Amino acid sequence: MSSPTSLESCRAARIFPSGRVTGSIRPPGSKSLTNRALVCAALASGTSRLSGVLASEDTLVMVNAWKGLGLQIQGDIDSGALDVFGCAGNLHAAQSTVFVANSGTTIRFLTAALAACRGEFTLNGIERMHQRPIGDLLRALRQLGANVNSVNPTNPECPPVRIEAAGLTGGAARVAGSISSQYLSGLMMACPLAKGDVRLEVDGELVSVPYVEMTRRVMESFGAQVSGKPTGPIVISSAYKYRATSYEIEPDASAASYFWAAAAITGGSVTVQGLGRDSLQGDVRFCEVLQRMGCQVTYAPNSITVNGQATNGIEVNMSDISDTVQSLAAVALFARGTTKITGVAHNRHKETDRIADLATELRKFGANVIEFHDGLAIEPPHAVRAAEIETYNDHRMAMSLALVGLRIPDIVISNPHCTAKTYPGYWRDLARLAACEIRPLP
Repeated sequence: MSSPTSLESCRAARIFPSGRVTGSIRPPGSKSLTNRALVCAALASGTSRLSGVLASEDTLVMVNAWKGLGLQIQGDIDSGALDVFGCAGNLHAAQSTVFVANSGTTIRFLTAALAACRGEFTLNGIERMHQRPIGDLLRALRQLGANVNSVNPTNPECPPVRIEAAGLTGGAARVAGSISSQYLSGLMMACPLAKGDVRLEVDGELVSVPYVEMTRRVMESFGAQVSGKPTGPIVISSAYKYRATSYEIEPDASAASYFWAAAAITGGSVTVQGLGRDSLQGDVRFCEVLQRMGCQVTYAPNSITVNGQATNGIEVNMSDISDTVQSLAAVALFARGTTKITGVAHNRHKETDRIADLATELRKFGANVIEFHDGLAIEPPHAVRAAEIETYNDHRMAMSLALVGLRIPDIVISNPHCTAKTYPGYWRDLARLAACEIRPLP
């Protein structure tokens, strides 16, 4: 059995079949909740204690960004506990350049949060970040009085971003909803610092609606007042500022999808602890998709269990749970009939094009894949083939398609270390739960 350390420097990893996967696991804390809690705690008055914090590349980017802006954050992120000394919008570092690597969450949330403060800031990332759209967020912030602009000479819809911040005036703003719900979430979290109340409208269909509801509930835990539906209009009161609190972060539901998928692929039984039907995270609805495919799902107050193999393909709109598309694609390879996924055009703007690149990798397994502008149809092969899978430096591509190796010999995953973006301990946890070997290749 491999160790996480042995996979950090290897070119690729080979997965060895496991038989039926049975057992129980508690994934690490939610990345989405961790980064939202960090923003609200940073903008609050007083010191907040965060527990259950996810230690990953993405969350470390957010923590280090706030530290670089002069915020005091104490504690050991590896232990899951941090004390955040909130600035109430008054940052000590009034001029800063912040590197956000390839963390789309960080650049979107910080662009809005810093616009609500005072100072001059530049946000930049790796080359892929210069291709990830942010123009709709910048236009919405300008409607609230912000001076924010792209300084990308070849694509002014994308980062780097320059912010000359003098606070937000309040009032009304419209934001596009079709590319990312993170635009709306970022705006929402910045708005309690505005001089006046803010009314946010959504142009077009909003993707990933549950993430907006998650944002509201985190904001309210820190004392903000938010009213309206996730699809808008949303009204944020300027009279209720953030105040420090103790906040516990639940396990990551997107990460849990890999283990539920492992049960569905192998005909096993996996219980994920710490999540229930009423979780803050919409991705627990992935279990409903598996249930439609023939699995049995059991809900308890603090756990969800998936039993049995997914036997039949389905047609499903995954707009609200788009981070689990790759998990479902791995399951679809072993079902009878075609699985058609729609509603996820925004997946083309993630760490990689999660429609076109996913289709390319699924074809290596022998699947017949038809690509649409907003999804794909997966017709499973008569026999899934061994393959070496390119991950495109996308953590979800690696974690999801590795599951095929639980049934099929000689599945190889390139660049396995990319999982550190959101789940540094993934290979260790998968090997333990599945009782399988994951061997590094030099």
